[in-house]
Parts: sequence; C-alpha cells; structure tokens
Amino acid sequence: MGQRLGGFYERFRPLVCTRTRDTSPYGLCYLSGLLRLESKRNMANIGRHTGVAEQNLQHFISHSPWSAAALIAAIQAEIREHPAFQEEALLMVDESADEKADDHSAGAGRQHNGRLGKVEMSQVGVFLSLATPQVNTWVDGRLYVPPAWFETEAARRRARAGLPETRTFQTKPELAWEMIQQAQARGIPFVAVAMDDLYGRNAVLRQRLEQAGIEYYGDVPADTVVYLDEPQVVYPKTKRGRPAKQPQIVAKQRYEVRALLAHPGLEWASLDLRAAERGRLVAKFGRCRVWTVHDTTCRQEWLLIRQDPHQTTYVLSNAPIRTALDTMARRKSCRYFIERSNQDSKSEFGWDEFQALKYRAWEHQLALTILASWFIAETRLDWQDRLARDPGLLVQYDVEVLPLLSISNVRELLRAALPLPQLTPEQAATLVVKHLVNRTRSRKSRLRGQQAYVPEI
Repeated sequence: MGQRLGGFYERFRPLVCTRTRDTSPYGLCYLSGLLRLESKRNMANIGRHTGVAEQNLQHFISHSPWSAAALIAAIQAEIREHPAFQEEALLMVDESADEKADDHSAGAGRQHNGRLGKVEMSQVGVFLSLATPQVNTWVDGRLYVPPAWFETEAARRRARAGLPETRTFQTKPELAWEMIQQAQARGIPFVAVAMDDLYGRNAVLRQRLEQAGIEYYGDVPADTVVYLDEPQVVYPKTKRGRPAKQPQIVAKQRYEVRALLAHPGLEWASLDLRAAERGRLVAKFGRCRVWTVHDTTCRQEWLLIRQDPHQTTYVLSNAPIRTALDTMARRKSCRYFIERSNQDSKSEFGWDEFQALKYRAWEHQLALTILASWFIAETRLDWQDRLARDPGLLVQYDVEVLPLLSISNVRELLRAALPLPQLTPEQAATLVVKHLVNRTRSRKSRLRGQQAYVPEI
C-alpha cells in the first residue's frame, strides 16, 4: 500500500511544484495525512504526524502558487480513460455547506446550510461527482461566494481572503453549468447529469443542458407548474387596443406536478432497480410527457415521478422519447451517489475539518481531496478487477450480492502499511504547552480588540 501510494503520487508530483521550488514532498505528506488520519485533519495536525513544519505546510496550502486547476485537470484526464466509467457513468451536481465561526474565510457568510437545515454562518461549495454502481468520486468543485462579498465596501475583505479580482458573482446553477460544460469539453464520459431541486428547477440550466446535447434528471418542487397540452404564449390587447407588455400562458391542462399523481395518462411501474447491501432497491415510478414554459419559450420534457413509502420525488428530464422507463428510473436514482461523495469527503477525507481563510487554500484543499478520493477509487477498482471473488461465498452467506470494499476499508489497510507515529511524552508535553500559549495569545488579542472598541453613549 505504501508503494502504491508513492507510485500514484509520482504521476501528479510535477503539478504541485512551483517554478522556483520543488514543493511536491509537502503534497505527498498532506495527501498521506488526509488518507491516514482519522480526525483533526488540519494543517497543524497533518504536519505534526508527517514530520513537516506547520509553517511550511501552511504556506504550501494557503500561499504557494501551484495550480489546483491543473492538478484537477490531470486527475480528470486519468478518470476519462479508466474503463470503469466508459458505459453507464452519471455526472451529479450538489452543494455541501460547512459551518464557520465567522465570515473571515473566503466565501463565508450567513446562508442556507443543508446539513443543519437552517441559515447559519457557513462556507458552501458546489461539487461534481462521477459515479457508477461500483464507485463514486469527486471530479470538480467551485466555491460559492455570496453577493455581499462583491459589494464595494467588501473590497478589503476580498483582498484579505485573496479572492481573485477576476472573480464575479455567480449563482450556484451557474457554477454547476461551468463545471458540467468543462467536463463535457474534457471528454469525461457520462450518459446523463442528475441534480437536486435547487438545480433542477432552474429552467436556464435545463435549457443549456438541452442545447449542449446533455441528458438530465433534475428534481423539482411539488408545486412546479406543467402543461399536458402545448401552451400558447399570447400578448392580450389592452383597453387601448395595443399588445400588453406582459405575456399570458394559455393552455387547457395546467397542473402542479403533485396533482398528476392520480392522472390516468401516467405510465406506472414498480421497478427493481438493483441489488444493494441492505436488500433490493425497489420503488414505484410513473411518467408522462409535459410542457414547461420559461419566459416565452415552451419546451416538452418528461415528468418522472418516484414514489417511496415516505417520500415522493418529481423530476424533469429531456431523455429521448424512446428511453425505457427503467432506464430513466435507474439514472434518476443514481443521484444518491453525490450525497455519498459529499459525505465521504467529510468523514473519510476530513473536508469539514479544514481550517483556512484564503481562497487559494480552499482550491488547494479541493484539489488534494479529489486526489485522495481518486487514489481510493482507483485502488478499489483495481482490486475488484484483479482479485476475483469466491462465488461460494454467495452460497455460504445465502445472499445475492457481496459488499464492495469501502473507502474506510482501504484507509484501514493504508494505516496498517504506513502506521502513524506515536508522540513521545516530551513531544506530547510540548504540544500541550504550544496549545496553551496559542489560547493565551488568542485571548490577549480579543481583549485588545475589545479595549479598542469604545461604544457610543
């Protein structure tokens, strides 16, 4: 495992160097720390366990000019050629929020945090994952920067965080489209894009995907309006006999999608989608052709409905007219894997433990997290291909499917091959003293700030 990690990193080593310095050893130490540590995967702790001075690692992540974008492009180039993704890979987009103590970190602000289910001080990223039923891995990401960061009075704040001057405000669907467009241009193989209702209800994003020839499955809210007959966009005459400025949509069969559950025009089927470790994944699906309107443009799409015991999901798709219902159902149901990718990035690679203020640090952390994710995914795929399973185990355990090797399993084997060093009593004492000194300095700094502030009376 140690040799495998070293050989893997060697392929990407030149991309974490600068023009004047070979900083690649820091990259290997950081990658190794993300993969082996079980908690506290911050720069100080990674440096401590890998023998790198904290200041050096801090500079490597937050200030060193090596290109995160170039590293991500190189990872995508390998993924593009891997045989595991050539047939039925899905590209999925979703966001992930991490709670922050204040708004000093790049892009941090009071915004919706899906994990907490409320508006909270958070930093939000939009991520792209590539998945098959066997493996899933992050392939790209963008930091969402709220509008407040681009106000004139926020100039110093942007400068402190190192936000590029060329960066302008982009909505989350716009960030998603930018990544999808780039993935298509780079030849990453995928048969469709799946997305939750934040992105699925965005008609502009769906139209862009349609124009680019990309099949999509976008969740939409239950009150989304659709039409069963082709609507007409008309400009009624005003009292003065002139066409009105605001158009009207004229159609006989206007529905909210939740009202179509009992409509006789839907094609329904209970589908056994795939074998899963917890049994069979079975759900009821219905679909029909509908019309949607955005501005003055009318388009025909599929409305796909998935019914589970405790949830009903509505999806709009541009799948070809002859696409089988079970194909659409399988592709829509793969959206689970982006949630899995986001969770893995936090629980297995420490994404939510990352602490840094700079925009460049966020990009570097993203690139190295994608690299860690690809190392695990490639290892699992390689072992799955080379090491045949004993079919007798299916009989022995009386099951239809054997569990795949998990990310946690691979990381456990890596820790066994490359055990983390244990602190000596002297090192532990030094660490405690350093922690106490930092806390003391932090308190002194806060008190100084409080004394400088004189409230108005």
